[in-house]
Amino acid sequence: MTNYSDAVNDALERLDGLGYERGPKPEGFVAHGTMCAETLAALGHTGSIPGYVDGYRRGLAHHDRPEPRFALNPEDWREALGDFPRVGDWEVLFERELAESPWRTVLARWWPRLVPGLVAGTTHGLIRTAHAVRSLAATPRPTRAQVTELTRGLAYWAARWTRLPGRVRFEGDKTLAQAVAALPRDEMRDSRFRGGRGRGDDTSALETYAGYHEALRALRPHHTQWLISEMTAEFAGVYLAHPEALPVPPIHGITAPAAARLVLPHLPEELHGPTLAALWQVQALFLLDLTHDRRGEDTALADADAARTPGLTELAARAVGHGDDHVIKVAEACLREHALRPDPRYAAAAYAAQQRIPPYGPTLGRTMYLEIEQRGARYLELSRDKFGRSAAYDRFLDESSK
Repeated sequence: MTNYSDAVNDALERLDGLGYERGPKPEGFVAHGTMCAETLAALGHTGSIPGYVDGYRRGLAHHDRPEPRFALNPEDWREALGDFPRVGDWEVLFERELAESPWRTVLARWWPRLVPGLVAGTTHGLIRTAHAVRSLAATPRPTRAQVTELTRGLAYWAARWTRLPGRVRFEGDKTLAQAVAALPRDEMRDSRFRGGRGRGDDTSALETYAGYHEALRALRPHHTQWLISEMTAEFAGVYLAHPEALPVPPIHGITAPAAARLVLPHLPEELHGPTLAALWQVQALFLLDLTHDRRGEDTALADADAARTPGLTELAARAVGHGDDHVIKVAEACLREHALRPDPRYAAAAYAAQQRIPPYGPTLGRTMYLEIEQRGARYLELSRDKFGRSAAYDRFLDESSK
């Protein structure tokens, strides 16, 4: 069996040159190929990676990567945050810095600059960076492909950098579960949030939403590793409790903090607090933007404990067979988080994702976007019939039909 590092490097080389996003323009989807290939390697399924890469390359067309335009320097980089057409400039900047300094030095230098915009690309800037870091940390002699992947993770994060309003202060008296329960949930009205698309994304609706600023001040201080476990377990319960929500976006409430955990050991301890703050702010946004009530959340732990769910090792194998990028990544994150602090919500959430997200079929990578869109519309209609109406579904379908 191919070892982890060889499998990752082979995948990175075969996926080199693909754009940061793919599918219908102008929005498209985040490109997941390198992240998912590294996840398969981490799960020990290195033998599945060549087939996965073959299918991925035959899939939705990737957008061209914007070419570099103007050099970034220490004086003017802030002006380019969240400016996606300048992602090529960001790539050149990080390529230069990583050629001059060890990767951990560059990571520590840029982490406090990027973490206030952690929601970038629905947190995929953070997540892609984290997968690259895990790959780099696994070998004493990183390859050029591994360093390039970190370059691109950081560049995508900077180019889609999106700041959320308000400031988190760990000065309250609530646990994470109590803070989640206290957050009013009537679905955020008139939201124009588009998943952290950069400077053009509108997060202003959060400013006046009831309970948002209170939630940012509600948490009591926690130990870093404990709070990340609370975040992943609680959001696994949120995912389990909301079968009426769109099946992919809430997954990032689990995978983003799980990804941050991979990076924190390589950062100075003083950067842990700001990272936790940014993660909680993003989770508060997800709760407001993706759910419209709290039904099922208070019983999610008991429901998961009572459910007859396959074990996480089996679920990971099933995820590989399922083939969807998010299904694979959430199974690995839940397996890893459960190993640190066991909780039945992890297996239940990974299993729910496998049930709610359509699997790739035998034509993996050849399906036209229109067919994917129609499949998604059918899924939404079936789910709405089964689980009831949701304004989130209505809004999605209305916008898709325009």
